[in-house]
Amino acid sequence: MPIRWYGPANPEDPTYRHFERIVNLTLHAALFSAINSGLWVVQELRHPWSRLNWFTLTWLAVLMVHAGFVLALRPAREA
Repeated sequence: MPIRWYGPANPEDPTYRHFERIVNLTLHAALFSAINSGLWVVQELRHPWSRLNWFTLTWLAVLMVHAGFVLALRPAREA
């Protein structure tokens, strides 16, 4: 099911801003997965890279911080 925003794009709406942050986190996670899996395949096939573990762990830490910010900045629930 594709992610969609139903309604007008209002940057002042906190729900819309949260949705935008979720989409950005999803793109960040997709890039992390695609690039890192490609680097690991290339390393296993022909070119050893001794610092790939650190690169992957550092990027994963940045991705987790990004996820933390998305969760911390989510709007409060309406009663």
